[in-house]
Amino acid sequence: SRSSVIQCKPGGNCPSRHRGMTRQLSPLSVAEDSAAPILELQNRSPSGICRHSRVERQSRSGEEGTQTHTESSSQEAEGQTRCQSCTSTFLKLIWRFLIILSVSSSWVGTTQFVKITYETFDCPFFITWFSTNWNIMVFPIYYSGHLATAQEKQSPIKKFRECSRIFGEDGLTLKLFLKRTAPFSILWTLTNYLYLLALKKLTATDVSALFCCNKAFVFLLSWIVLKDRFMGARIVAAIMAITGIVMMAYADGFQGDSIIGVAYAVGSASTSALYKVLFKMFLGSANFGEAAHFVSTLGFFNLIFISVTPIILYFTKVEYWSPFSAVPWGYLCGVAGLWLAFNILVNVGVVLTYPILISIGTVLSVPGNAAVDLLKHKMIFSVVRLGATIIICIGFLLMLLPEEWDEITLRFINSLKEKKSEDHADDITDSSIHTRSRSRANGTVSIPLA
Repeated sequence: SRSSVIQCKPGGNCPSRHRGMTRQLSPLSVAEDSAAPILELQNRSPSGICRHSRVERQSRSGEEGTQTHTESSSQEAEGQTRCQSCTSTFLKLIWRFLIILSVSSSWVGTTQFVKITYETFDCPFFITWFSTNWNIMVFPIYYSGHLATAQEKQSPIKKFRECSRIFGEDGLTLKLFLKRTAPFSILWTLTNYLYLLALKKLTATDVSALFCCNKAFVFLLSWIVLKDRFMGARIVAAIMAITGIVMMAYADGFQGDSIIGVAYAVGSASTSALYKVLFKMFLGSANFGEAAHFVSTLGFFNLIFISVTPIILYFTKVEYWSPFSAVPWGYLCGVAGLWLAFNILVNVGVVLTYPILISIGTVLSVPGNAAVDLLKHKMIFSVVRLGATIIICIGFLLMLLPEEWDEITLRFINSLKEKKSEDHADDITDSSIHTRSRSRANGTVSIPLA
């Protein structure tokens, strides 16, 4: 209803009086008229204002609840992700530690079993031939693992043909079998045979330390033959390895069995390095299946073509044993089994983890053999031999440095310098802010100079 203003003259009849009289006479109309705007406000306020505010509060509380729920769920997801990452990292560390320990213990066990076998059976070539024959089982063991872990299982013939690609696109043929397998089989036999000959003249600690020089020989041959990158650190490591060899030969005055044993051990390391360089040059890199196939092929070649050599040595009485029952088959099987385990671990470790861990496991065999020689055989190490062993091991560890080690080191140093400069700048800004706050508190204002 519209509101109207009526001007009344003094003394005249004012309609407001009549309206007031009518309001007094009809209280119902008064109540309705006076309560109309109030009722209208009350009717409007719950529907227009109060209900809207309640809806807003409910929506806000719902949004806050969803936000808190989302934050809590994200925090729980982050916590679970962190726990899973920590668990996976811990399991990886345990796995790598177990590989290093297995490689080191298998090599130490092989060396010590050979020393024990020599007490009753002094035939190093027969031990080498017998242990190499066990390499035939490498591919069957690999295929058993394939059947146990692979989702798409392949037949043995198909898997054998797939792994035969290491010899070429045509696979393994008779020509390639003789051409590619013969030189590597000869180098494999020479490496193991010279290693066993060195164990007849020297202690297990000295032989294992000298055998670690093969890393330096691999670098020198790769630098000369394969034209690999020149690295000053590896040249220093090679010089340290040669220094350790000379010191080891000097320990007994360059005479007697010591110099012969050092020559055998260095020859074993040299043939091992030549084997690795030729493998890289002719066959390239190989996965676990191809490596297992190649090692089993070496075992077949050894069984077929090199079996005549121990027979000749037996009848020429170079390696002769009178009764057949005198052969310690238990020790021989122990040596062959540990040697097989070492070869499998080396191939598996290179595929499943970093190759540097295999090298660390190999160099850890030196202190392992030293502990066995000291506790069991009561060996007394001279200062010269101990120094030579330490120098060779340090040179071996220098060989494990990556090719970009200098760039990585410079980046690390530069990052440390940048971090220190940023921390210094933050300290300066904090101190300046503190000084300004103190000056303002004292009533002085610092004016920067132009």
